[in-house]
Amino acid sequence: MNEQATDQQKIDGLRASVLAAELDAAEVATLARAMGSERLAGQEWLVIEGDSRRTLFALITGRLDVLQPQEGVEASVYRMSPGECAGTRAFVDGPPRRAGLRAATDCVVLTLEPDDFEALLAEHPMLVLKVMRALFRITHGNLMRANQESSELRNYVTRSHGRY
Repeated sequence: MNEQATDQQKIDGLRASVLAAELDAAEVATLARAMGSERLAGQEWLVIEGDSRRTLFALITGRLDVLQPQEGVEASVYRMSPGECAGTRAFVDGPPRRAGLRAATDCVVLTLEPDDFEALLAEHPMLVLKVMRALFRITHGNLMRANQESSELRNYVTRSHGRY
């Protein structure tokens, strides 16, 4: 199911994404042109844990499960909704993927390769800056969510703060 999204579908999907929070219409169109797309059927893998692919993913339709192995079984640790992004760490730093992404439903995902993004720098430096700020916000949000979950688990295990 690897049919490409149209330019208008990419623009509309990107506009609803956290990546485009600061972008004007012309910047959204420019970024959309630099992006590819992938269509996935339900249960189809987009990327597996340990993969070296550096692609940034922006989910525009459907749901994606973020999966990590736990006791030899792939366990869903998060379900992505349209507008959310995955792969910021691999996109920026290049380490192997720490989680897999599998379609929970039929999906359309926008893809951005580091080289295509960096090619925008010369002619569209403000667009690149705005997207980098969005990537920082995404990463910060993920960190805050992980800290909250860790705190709730700690409260549960230690039976503190009356939350057990």
